[in-house]
Amino acid sequence: MRNTVQLPEDISRRIDSLVERSNLSRDQIVEDALAQGRSLAWQEQYVAGVLEGLAEAERGEFATEAEIEAVLNKYGSL
Repeated sequence: MRNTVQLPEDISRRIDSLVERSNLSRDQIVEDALAQGRSLAWQEQYVAGVLEGLAEAERGEFATEAEIEAVLNKYGSL
């Protein structure tokens, strides 16, 4: 079942921006917000973090062994 919703222009632009920066469709973004309670702000922050991580990886910026060890010591090993 499909529903149609009229969204304010600013929200529609934010959804379009998320579509451009992720591999998600408008429907998936709206469904995630409604079904999982993930606000557009949360989704925007998540996508920005993923893109930042990918850019760091492309530049060869990875965690050092010392940084990994510090995290494992803080949270315990898996």
